[in-house]
Amino acid sequence: MDQIELFRRLAVALAIGLLIGLERGWRTREEHDGARVAGLRTFALSGLLGGVSALIGQALGGVALAASLAAYAGALIWFSALEAQAENNLSVTGVVAGLATFMLGAYAVLGDQLVAVAAAVAMALLLALRDPLHEWVRRMTWIELRSTLVLLAMSFLLLPVLPNRAIDRWGALNPAEIWFFAILIAAVSFVGYVATKTLGEGRGLALAAIAGGLTSSTATTVTFARLVRENPESAPALARGAYLSGVTMLGRILVLVLMIEANLAPTVAPALAAGAGVLLAFGAPLLWRAPASDGAAPRLEMKNPFEIMPVLQIAVVISVVMILAKTLAGKAHAAGVYILAAASGVADVDALTLSMARVAGGDLTMRQAGLAILIAAGVNTVSKAVMAGAIAGPRFGLRMGGVSALALAAGGLAAVFTV
Repeated sequence: MDQIELFRRLAVALAIGLLIGLERGWRTREEHDGARVAGLRTFALSGLLGGVSALIGQALGGVALAASLAAYAGALIWFSALEAQAENNLSVTGVVAGLATFMLGAYAVLGDQLVAVAAAVAMALLLALRDPLHEWVRRMTWIELRSTLVLLAMSFLLLPVLPNRAIDRWGALNPAEIWFFAILIAAVSFVGYVATKTLGEGRGLALAAIAGGLTSSTATTVTFARLVRENPESAPALARGAYLSGVTMLGRILVLVLMIEANLAPTVAPALAAGAGVLLAFGAPLLWRAPASDGAAPRLEMKNPFEIMPVLQIAVVISVVMILAKTLAGKAHAAGVYILAAASGVADVDALTLSMARVAGGDLTMRQAGLAILIAAGVNTVSKAVMAGAIAGPRFGLRMGGVSALALAAGGLAAVFTV
């Protein structure tokens, strides 16, 4: 290791300490000097100390690094115990953060600097988000905790042992891949679930619409249509909420494509963005309008997407769509794939999106896969307008249908030049 590299690695170790120290120092900024064990300077020095100790360990052997860590840990624990006794504070977070800072400083010198920095950023985020995380845990129900733990166990225990190969005659069913896709959809949906549970449905119609779009824009639109039937005066606001839910749905499609097959994104992104732009233009007034002027925010039925049965149902739907997509694509029946896309889009676009992203560039060209995804998104947009009209009446259906038609026209025009 030359001198320049040596200084660079020590600088990274110091930067890691400064990053953690910034959060720790800010949290204890109201305390006067000498009233806290470790702040900005102490954590910065801890990271640098870890880096220097690693260099000493390289020169004298690993025992020297271990001795440095033991001495540092002993001093930190001793002074933290004195502070805890004086303040009657039993938190051990500061001790763990100090030890982790020392170790990350050492690893920045001895190992992969990018990994060390990434771990430091993750640690700083965990420390900074203490209050929101504690509040989230307090509000979590036993059913939510149980469902999340079971799914995590099935993901990290079951996923590694599932066969990671096709097990059917068509080469379409890969158990590990299907289970991963099901978990992925549930995880994206969980973002909306957590947002609503954390921020509260009372924050307004716009939040409910956006969160609903992350779980199911179709279910959200149906819910809004039922509310229109009961509260006709709220039809304009509820229509804007449905538009925002559609924007979220189109963004969700793009996220799934990027996660599975990023090379497919340039094919579908322009059309999705054009359609989302139109919906956003008509739904945007809801974002800055006071909830009181639009009536009470709807109470959506937000079910935990990490329940086992919904995840299993998603896996079954993905399996069926994959078999049909693989069979039709293998026979070079692109028209059949488009029919499948239209049929799937009536109620849901996630399974079709994942299936097309999986076969894009193989059994189907990027153009064919991208067009199938756009067909599913378009049919889904039309079906929601039809459902809204059937539930809330022709007037609301025309309101939804008119904006949906403009969104389809914009997306179709963009697709002509990109797909």
